Amino acid sequence: MLSRMADTAKTKPRPATQSATKAAKPRPEVRFRMRIRSGDAVALGPGKVELLEAVREYGSISAAARSLGMSYRRAWLLIDELNRSLKAPATHSEQGGQSGGGCTLTPVGENIIRLYRDVEVEAQRSCAKQIAELTKLIRS
Repeated sequence: MLSRMADTAKTKPRPATQSATKAAKPRPEVRFRMRIRSGDAVALGPGKVELLEAVREYGSISAAARSLGMSYRRAWLLIDELNRSLKAPATHSEQGGQSGGGCTLTPVGENIIRLYRDVEVEAQRSCAKQIAELTKLIRS
């Protein structure tokens, strides 16, 4: 189910002094990036889950897109692709008007977020020993 694990280290400029270098070591960051593909499309992945979380927080696709630094069109296309991939939609949109419309998550959307984040936590927990060994190999 886990299709890829990305190990990335946050980089910071090196301090000028030796003692400052020891205090400012960047810590490796480990992220699991599960994707569920349906044919050629990514039906569900980290970007779509993050977008669903932003829709939940902001109540609209446009505000969610702005918060993530993406265009409204890109966000709308991702939501549309997600909803078309599911048996029941993850979001419910209302047309604009005096109140400006909006977008909310359905129970399916809420469930997707919960399950996806649970998989990340469980993968991290299950692989803690291997992750610790791998991060020891990273230059700091």
